[in-house]
Amino acid sequence: MPAAPPPDDLFGAAVRQRIEERAPLAARMRPRRIDDIVGQKHLLGPGAPLRSLIDTDRLSSVVLWGPPGTGKTTLASVVAGVTKREFVSLSAVTAGVKDVREVLEAARRRLGEQGQGTILFLDEVHRFNKSQQDALLPGVESGLITLIGATTENPFFEVNAPLLSRSTVFRLEPLSEEELATLIDRALFHETAEVDPEARAHLSDLAGGDARAALTTLETALALAEASGRRRVTLPDVEQARQARVLRYGDDDHYDVISAFIKSIRGSDPDAALYWLARMLQAGEDARFIARRLVILASEDVGMADPMGLVLADAAARAVEFVGLPEAQLNLAHAVVHLACAPKSNTVTAALARAAEDVSERPAGPVPAPLRSVHPQQRRQTGEGVGYAYPHSEPSGFVAQQYRPPEIDGRVYYRPSPHGAEAAVAERLRRLWGDEAYDSEEWSRFEKFADPSR
Repeated sequence: MPAAPPPDDLFGAAVRQRIEERAPLAARMRPRRIDDIVGQKHLLGPGAPLRSLIDTDRLSSVVLWGPPGTGKTTLASVVAGVTKREFVSLSAVTAGVKDVREVLEAARRRLGEQGQGTILFLDEVHRFNKSQQDALLPGVESGLITLIGATTENPFFEVNAPLLSRSTVFRLEPLSEEELATLIDRALFHETAEVDPEARAHLSDLAGGDARAALTTLETALALAEASGRRRVTLPDVEQARQARVLRYGDDDHYDVISAFIKSIRGSDPDAALYWLARMLQAGEDARFIARRLVILASEDVGMADPMGLVLADAAARAVEFVGLPEAQLNLAHAVVHLACAPKSNTVTAALARAAEDVSERPAGPVPAPLRSVHPQQRRQTGEGVGYAYPHSEPSGFVAQQYRPPEIDGRVYYRPSPHGAEAAVAERLRRLWGDEAYDSEEWSRFEKFADPSR
């Protein structure tokens, strides 16, 4: 007859059972096998890279990067269930360098005494500062531990380069509405409940790709339905459970949304630009940051095609400081619409880049003698500074003279575009300096200094 389990084990099992019974629905529905995970087929489908590493227990250090509710912790728990290595979990929110060193020391003893490796799951790895991440590096580099880092933020910005270079980054995507519907149906089956089709669709839409948010809202909706004596969730239940849509907006979303915002203005789509502006403001983005980006864009992407763009962007930035939110939203929207509708030119950006290139690569010639700052007495005694022609003394207000060192004679940096007000600038410069230097066809052939990745 087998011996009865020790009392401590019985007590621990009872506690675990009660915790599981009282755990949130999202925790109770957490998969224990890869095949039960909804979504992330590009990583976990048959033959996919992460699936193969987990199935063969050959997982090397990885960083799981994705929005909340995409399955980072679930993946870690699956690995914990299938690996033959010791699985240790830490949260970067509460752990420090001391905790990391203790894990590394325990891993060293475990490997030496039992020949067993260690997997360290570090949730919210982006919250570790440089010294904490550096403490991990020797263990990861030597293979003493296998790191699974989970982060909602872009690891290429938040994780130290040496640690990142020794890890494989896997990006998890938000769940589609179909995948969320599958997850909702599975939870309803588990809870022996039903849902109206429109309630399911609304619940999937509200979740925004976040499985945890979908299940948390469903759990509240189920409680509301049960309070009314029903086991069927209706649309009003879902609406009451989630009164307002809460936008997910971490650091990674910050970079992506501001990028979409800038590119929409550059692309002359005022409606798209207003959408991204509203999304940033609703998510609590710093209005001063938005205003600064508009001031930069006004010179970088609109430039001389509409010189008033910079004036308006600067006025909006000042209004943010002077008026403040929420009223300054209108000033930002005013600037956004103006800049989006304005003709576009990056010739100022290109001109500065060309000039900077010559400064770096060509000899730095002396300032031409007529342009130097010369004291009147010095001019009388040495004759220096003679030869400068004062443009205002000429009826035309222009004098063709040498304004640059001979080392860059003939170099043209600013090539006006034919867009907007800049067309008139191009015509004036051609008239003053000759058609060849500022030929519009030459501009169209010249390489544009654009950065489509920004």
